[in-house]
Amino acid sequence: MIYRILGRTNLEVSVVGLGTYQFGGRWGKDFTQEEVDEIFDAAREGGINLVDTAACYGPRTSEKLVGKAINKDRSRWILATKFGHRRINKQVNEQHWDAEEVKKQLEDSLTYLKTDYIDIYQFHSGTNEVFDNDELWTMLSKAVEAGKIRFLGISLSRQQKEYRVHQVKKALDVGASVIQVLYNRLVPEAETEVLETCIKDNLGVLARVPYASGLLSGKYKPGHRFSSDDARYEKYTPEELDALLLEAERITREEVPQGTLLREWSLTWPLQHPAVTAVLAGVKNPEHVRGNCSAVRESLVSENHPLHSGNYQSRSFF
Repeated sequence: MIYRILGRTNLEVSVVGLGTYQFGGRWGKDFTQEEVDEIFDAAREGGINLVDTAACYGPRTSEKLVGKAINKDRSRWILATKFGHRRINKQVNEQHWDAEEVKKQLEDSLTYLKTDYIDIYQFHSGTNEVFDNDELWTMLSKAVEAGKIRFLGISLSRQQKEYRVHQVKKALDVGASVIQVLYNRLVPEAETEVLETCIKDNLGVLARVPYASGLLSGKYKPGHRFSSDDARYEKYTPEELDALLLEAERITREEVPQGTLLREWSLTWPLQHPAVTAVLAGVKNPEHVRGNCSAVRESLVSENHPLHSGNYQSRSFF
């Protein structure tokens, strides 16, 4: 595995982390604890030490599953979660940004994650109005001082550019040192919107959704339709989905080196940018985890991978 220091923090994270949105049951599948445990066992075997979840990934479903999965060796994990949203069920999601409400969310996250501290606690895709709240950030700063949070972060909205730009510029002012952003080959806008600022301010960057919700996995072809219980069903119109899948086919033909799988290339593509520390990849089974780890290992020996020329160190936990 390859590890990098996350911006101005002292956290040494694997360049591939586990994204856990899927554990909330909105990816066309409900996960059992046994299935999640097997995924984490594969992550341990591959040297992954970074996991990202959120209070709203299911009605605390993901946090509960993650907490049990890492309870036996909590100290080896860099654990990130998020606040601001509360999912009531698969259809209803509420937002809560008041300082006292977020304080309660933090305590709940600590309980569900079975831990007494969170490594990265992230503001989760809120507006500038709720972001610019001194009372909120003062409360969170006190939680850092109390040892309940190690570092604060901001998980940027995927919808509104003005939110992303403003919040990254204000990150140091509110005490945040980690930025999470949607960034992949189909959605590269972060390059021109926020990543330059992250470099200037030495903010650690976690790039989420490297496979573009599976559209860069090589699994789906134009004409594919997601089932109604899959969050991607509502995310794209049929026309939008076909256009993106056609673009993925073009990228495969024109940009992915011959002999390299689109999935492997897409995973390491965000890591070529000097601002990006790690990618957060959602997985459905241990084989996906092993494939992600293999893609990183391959990048050490193959010039076909964007990560090959990156600034990295290589070691193993075992």
